[in-house]
Amino acid sequence: MFGLWRAWKRSRFEKRDLPAHWVGILEENVPFFEAFDVRDRERFLSRLKVFVWRLVWIEAGGMSIDDEVRVVIAAAAVRLVLHLDEDIYGRLSEVVVYPSHFHHPAEDSVVLGEAHAWGTVVLSWDAVVQGLKNPHDGHDTATHEFAHVLDRNSGDFNGTPELRARGHYRPWALVLSECYERLRAGKKGERRVLREYGATNEAEFFAVATEAFFERPEQMAESTPDLYAELRRFYGVDPQV
Repeated sequence: MFGLWRAWKRSRFEKRDLPAHWVGILEENVPFFEAFDVRDRERFLSRLKVFVWRLVWIEAGGMSIDDEVRVVIAAAAVRLVLHLDEDIYGRLSEVVVYPSHFHHPAEDSVVLGEAHAWGTVVLSWDAVVQGLKNPHDGHDTATHEFAHVLDRNSGDFNGTPELRARGHYRPWALVLSECYERLRAGKKGERRVLREYGATNEAEFFAVATEAFFERPEQMAESTPDLYAELRRFYGVDPQV
């Protein structure tokens, strides 16, 4: 019953007209938007509407949230799921946005973003903008945190999202675990394309690998071809094309 209600609500959002100024926001702030072909552009804009209008957006630390903030953050999230099931973000309910880095009271640290198990993503707006301004450095805070959301959709933050088929789990586990251990060991292939933070644990490895997959696809395909192939199969897209 809940699934039917969610599908009905999604359909209502999809039927609403796209605000004309959203395209200008995307063209000015989201470099990857221009690379979409006609079909992907239509799908992207449809899913963008659902993401923006379905979620609760919460201002924090003096942040003021307007359409630019919503659309830019949503763009980063929707790029990941453009060729995945529409309900993969079903557990996500709210996005909290700070103007800049924020303090994590439980860990006494300063962070740029985090994804919670209970359906909340917290982001630094400055970090989101900076990540999009440098689309080839393999470091994108919004992409990283929404990759964690995909990971959590399978039940836990463990570096393995819900894959497309049962037969995909074994090669995924073999390839990602091997590349993770190689990154931890400082091997040149992995270190050439992946940030060191990916060696923290399997969940961070998947998120860091996702950043590199979308921002440094040529380098990843050359340095870690097996990892690139697994991510390409999961996301259903080849960013090199």
